[in-house]
Amino acid sequence: MMTFLQILLSLLLLAGCFFILVGALGLVRLSDFFKRLHAPTKASTLGVGCVLVCSVAYHIFLGEDPQPRELLITVFLFITAPVSAHMMAKAALSLMMESRPEVPGDDSARKEQLPPADDRGGD
Repeated sequence: MMTFLQILLSLLLLAGCFFILVGALGLVRLSDFFKRLHAPTKASTLGVGCVLVCSVAYHIFLGEDPQPRELLITVFLFITAPVSAHMMAKAALSLMMESRPEVPGDDSARKEQLPPADDRGGD
C-alpha cells in the first residue's frame, strides 16, 4: 500500500512540475500581454497547487500533522492568483481603450456630437 501512495504522490509531484514548466514557458514564449498573463496564472497555479497538495498528503500519510504554512499557502494562492490576474487584465484593457485611435467607421463619437432630434431645426 505504501508503494502505491509513493507512486501516486510522485505522479502528482511530476504533474505539478509539468504545469509549472508550461506556465513558465508560456510566460516567456507567448506573444501579447493577455496570453502571457493567462499562461502563468492558470498553469502555474495548478502546478503549485499540485505540489502543495502532494506535500500535505505526504505529511498526512507519514502520520504527521500537515503544516499550517502549506495550507495557508494553498488558500492564499487560490484566492490571490485569479484576483490579481483579473485586475491586471482590467488595467491593460483600460490602457488599451484610452490609447485607441479613433476609427473612421466608428459612429460612437459622431452620435455624441449630434444635438437631440428636436433641436435640429427641421421643417
